[in-house]
Amino acid sequence: MAQAASSLRPDVYHKVTETIIAQIEAGVGTYRMPWHHSGAPLSRPRNAVALTFYRGINVLTLWAAAHAAGYPSGLWATYRQWKQAGGQVRQGERGHLVVFWKQLDHPAKAYTEDEAEQGTKANWRVVARGFWVFNLAQVEGYAPVAMPELSETARNVLAEQFYAALGIQTRFEGGEAFYQPDGDYVQLPPFERFRDGSAFYSILLHEGAHAAGAPHRLNRDLTGRFGSEAYAFEELVAEWASAMACMTLELTPEPRIDHAQYIASWLKLWGAAHNFNNREVAIM
Repeated sequence: MAQAASSLRPDVYHKVTETIIAQIEAGVGTYRMPWHHSGAPLSRPRNAVALTFYRGINVLTLWAAAHAAGYPSGLWATYRQWKQAGGQVRQGERGHLVVFWKQLDHPAKAYTEDEAEQGTKANWRVVARGFWVFNLAQVEGYAPVAMPELSETARNVLAEQFYAALGIQTRFEGGEAFYQPDGDYVQLPPFERFRDGSAFYSILLHEGAHAAGAPHRLNRDLTGRFGSEAYAFEELVAEWASAMACMTLELTPEPRIDHAQYIASWLKLWGAAHNFNNREVAIM
């Protein structure tokens, strides 16, 4: 029987982390990470029944799950939702975990009776619930509605408008792409130096994400030197930000060979965040 929906288990964070770590490890040698999606509308994780897009960590975990299983579609739903839509999850298929957050409508039991009566914010808490979802590729008897795709010109126009709205000073010259904190500007080779619009804008958005971390913007730590944990963390933030923006703009993020230098650090960061400090990672 197919695995149906369930409530959140205590090890949900470990399950999510293991999924992401496995796909980062799988990218060793190819530099293709779980966030390197195709850019097509169907690659954007979306609930097939509610027609809403998944958000936050669910985007990354569903990308990783689809990449690992070779699913061509970004349509997902719970066992019950597929059944309500007229589809049937095939026998033996395994679900993939997504997490939703909900605020409890009663005080947490850990607080005293006096604190509970005061009704302060401290008495309320947010909890996570886990659900198992299945990809369209795991379902029979359901025909999805075709999703129109933007033309390359339309994608480039939208990407240009999106980046311009960030208000970041940008110079198009030279042969390297980088963000310069001292002068607060991004530098990128001219458009014609890139293979296509996706290649150009995915790198531009990556560098723009670094610029977003400046002290007068999001105030991230941009002082890390190459090879440090802080540097690797900032690269991971920029990679994910670029991938999420590319997903919305129907662009394809570019795998970058230089990221081979960061893979071990990324695995260490993901592991440390969820108590995987003792995990041994072999990077060739």
